[in-house]
Amino acid sequence: MDNLRCVAIDDDPLALALTKSYIEAIENLTLIQAFEDAIAAVEYLSRNTVDLLFLDVDMPEVSGIDLYHSLAVKPMVIFTTAHKGFAFEGFELNAIDYLLKPIDLPRFKKAVQKAIDFQRYKNQKDTDTPNEHLFVYSEYKLIKVEVKEIVYLESMEDYVKIHLNNGKMILTLATLKKVIDKLPADKFRRIHRSYVVAIKEVQSVANRKAQLSNGVLLPISDSYASFVEEWKNT
Repeated sequence: MDNLRCVAIDDDPLALALTKSYIEAIENLTLIQAFEDAIAAVEYLSRNTVDLLFLDVDMPEVSGIDLYHSLAVKPMVIFTTAHKGFAFEGFELNAIDYLLKPIDLPRFKKAVQKAIDFQRYKNQKDTDTPNEHLFVYSEYKLIKVEVKEIVYLESMEDYVKIHLNNGKMILTLATLKKVIDKLPADKFRRIHRSYVVAIKEVQSVANRKAQLSNGVLLPISDSYASFVEEWKNT
């Protein structure tokens, strides 16, 4: 994979200098431009293509949130802020991550790795190689989900709950179909308008219900009754 072309935007010269030094210390990143002036950054981004923004939220001329909303073409973005209690609720932003200042290098590298993984994932979607993970947005940041850890998906109106084999759950704003389309078709089956199961996690089927490895019982609707015979032959 080619290096990610980066732009850093922060009105604080010291914070910007730190971000620049971190970018330059990471092999997979190339710093293209850095701006203290948000307006100049917007003009530059309107004429140039970049892969990743490091964008401060708290700028006087225009907030990082508004700046990002204004972009016609939105690259991946990692937001930074000095305010621990900053409320991202209400902003429908597909951010890779949010970093709280002062940012240390290990935390910075962790956020960058998410961006690298997501870029590889997007590139991989154009090949026939099956994905071992998928990416979803949850709590306004990007989450990497290992496909092998998914037990089942549950539709909750405009959201999908992704239930994992460690007992954890990830809630993402998406349709069930949108999430299914990201998963390997030979490993998952829809058994109900509200449920998709990982075939390997189904332990038994009786009375139109599937019992999963975590003990959960899910209904199998008439529309997906063919799953029972299919499961028997796996």
